[in-house]
Amino acid sequence: MRRTLPQPPGGDPAFAPLADERMYWPVQRTRLQWAVRQGFQAAVGDPIERLAFGLWKNQLPGGARVERLGLPRRAVERELGSALVLRVDPRQLIRSRDWRGYAKRQRPASSMFIWDGSWDLRRGDLRHSSRYLFVSDLDMHRNDLTESEAFQKLMSRLEAGRPWRSHQKGLLLDSEARILAYLNIYLSFMDDMAVWGFDDSLGKDELGVAVTREGRLLKINRGLHRLAMAQRVGLDEVPVSVKAVHREWWERVTAGVSGQAALECLSAALLECKPETEPGPLDPAKSGNEWLEDKP
Repeated sequence: MRRTLPQPPGGDPAFAPLADERMYWPVQRTRLQWAVRQGFQAAVGDPIERLAFGLWKNQLPGGARVERLGLPRRAVERELGSALVLRVDPRQLIRSRDWRGYAKRQRPASSMFIWDGSWDLRRGDLRHSSRYLFVSDLDMHRNDLTESEAFQKLMSRLEAGRPWRSHQKGLLLDSEARILAYLNIYLSFMDDMAVWGFDDSLGKDELGVAVTREGRLLKINRGLHRLAMAQRVGLDEVPVSVKAVHREWWERVTAGVSGQAALECLSAALLECKPETEPGPLDPAKSGNEWLEDKP
């Protein structure tokens, strides 16, 4: 009896026709891990974060320590909602946080909203990222995807007996037809975006950004394929969600106030934040100052 492959958490229905029943158990493990994490967060994490945030917002004893620790990000998001969403030109959002050579113990916690450290001085260039190269490769070879670098890489894996698989999507690309169908799905995403614009209800992740010490926006992980598509097709703007801010900037814009007053200062200051376009002084690698399609 043929088993129906369950939809992976956050999976895109567009990939459903390529779901393979041989990925049934990997997908089930992914679903279980996701359910455990979500259950723990709902039962333990959220109540603790709400309590801690309440101490800070109402300026109760212990609130100052909550701010020193960084403020719980999810609680800030629940409180401010759409005030954390900005609209930017995707072709200006070219710098990203770069963790290469940055020890994990030195990285700020993603569960915190205020980040310390020099993370904002190490920047990647999204014009030369793997996601932008991928969507550009498909676009340039749309009339014959077998000529694309992506197709050649996936075929090489298949011929070596190591077909590409994803337990996140429940996919197994074990034939040329499946590889072409997979690449065409990404091409269709890009074509739909070119016609209808950016739909922030699609995709499993928001386009997250962080605010640097200078009040500039850096892209952080998540939603990088969709951003690359928006850049490639030349959309005028996309919505980005502020997930973190540098402590130096936070202290400057809040000017010593706390609680509700600090949130109001933050909301007002975010309206002035623009994407960072310059390289950082601690960048681990340098890249050219142009888009792929602008190269001679």
